[in-house]
Amino acid sequence: MMLKSKIKIAIGILGCLVFLTLSAVQAQTYKSVPKISVIKINGTSSIHEWESTTDQINGDMVLASGGKQIQSLVVKVPVKSIKSGKGLMDSKTYDAFESDKNPLITFQMTEVTALKVTGKEVEATVTGNITMAGNTKKIVIKSTGKILADGSFQFKGAVPLKLSEFKMKSPTAMMGMLKTGDAVTINFDVTFKSM
Repeated sequence: MMLKSKIKIAIGILGCLVFLTLSAVQAQTYKSVPKISVIKINGTSSIHEWESTTDQINGDMVLASGGKQIQSLVVKVPVKSIKSGKGLMDSKTYDAFESDKNPLITFQMTEVTALKVTGKEVEATVTGNITMAGNTKKIVIKSTGKILADGSFQFKGAVPLKLSEFKMKSPTAMMGMLKTGDAVTINFDVTFKSM
């Protein structure tokens, strides 16, 4: 009787190991491709529109179900990699983020998301938390893209945000005469390559 119980336990453990192994085999990890992937932050000010850019995107995406489901997604961007081409503006941007205390902008997916794949075209709606300047907000990101010849996934989209939602003060210059608007749009074009 005791031998039968041990055999059942051993078979149960073996079954779990086989299931976990098959799940791991079916899941595929992708990493963002630096220099090809770009995020642009667009906004307005009391004088002119502005744009800042970064190509230092550190992203990890895990696909499951034969590439039809995003199992996890984490994207991190160093605040000091964001550049406008104007030193004063960059300095004011880093101050608004309190970059010494909050060196990263982070997005972490919180819900498993299905990929809609039609031929080489893909669509995804991802829900997760974005953290900027030490404050976190739940957002929904809609993206479209394509599967590239090498099997990489390219995603594009735009996310409207308000700095005040993250308790950030709009940067100012020229003794307050120049003030950036509260609303910004994050435009992304990110490519993930299989590892």
